[in-house]
Amino acid sequence: MNRKERKLVATVFITCVMFGVSPRVNAMHIMEGYLPAGYCIAWGILCIPFLLAGFLQIRKRLRDDGRSITLLAMSGAFIFVISSLKIPSVTGSCSHMTGTGLGAILFGPCMTGILGCIVLLFQAVLLAHGGLTTLGANAFSMAIAGPALTWLLYLFCKKCRIRKRVSVFLAAALGDLFTYCVTSIQLAVAFPSPQGGVAVSLMKFLGVFAPTQFPLAILEGVLTVLIVIGLEVYARPELQALEAEKGEAS
Repeated sequence: MNRKERKLVATVFITCVMFGVSPRVNAMHIMEGYLPAGYCIAWGILCIPFLLAGFLQIRKRLRDDGRSITLLAMSGAFIFVISSLKIPSVTGSCSHMTGTGLGAILFGPCMTGILGCIVLLFQAVLLAHGGLTTLGANAFSMAIAGPALTWLLYLFCKKCRIRKRVSVFLAAALGDLFTYCVTSIQLAVAFPSPQGGVAVSLMKFLGVFAPTQFPLAILEGVLTVLIVIGLEVYARPELQALEAEKGEAS
């Protein structure tokens, strides 16, 4: 992004934080109508600056390198398929892999946020998975928070000179788990326990998610590594172009 675009994103971010932060906020593949309207609006507002940054980055990347569209489309398809395989969990929610780790590793968290938001919209309309009113909340946990941690962990592992496949596994698996930590926090804030408040409710939600989400996170890490191995074989020029661009940006 150029200087003008960075200023635009920063301005939108500050504005959205001012209007979006509230003591009552919440959600992640949470079903339609499960959250109060105020929570849905607040999470939607908080997503706007990240999605704006992602839109600008995607526009620039496709303008500079049209070959990226293939990897972008593949990353979006991976998110759609893998996050549609759901297991019932906490009332009003479900457990599933997110698939956003691959996009975050390849393109960063903001561009992945756009892909994740599109997937969530299609799932809400076509599969009744999630909902339109809870789209912003679901997008924040799965398409923004999870990819952000995945990206940061992957960069950290690279700087520590950890093997690439190990880095991919750790980043994708922990990013998946972080998505559900955010979901648990969101649900706990929206539905605090009558005895103990948010803290007690948070521990309950984390405890219910953990048995299904830990093995799913490990499986997502393994699948992401396998996809990266496949890309290194069949899409090496595109990957090299991405790495070169990241090197120039840094």
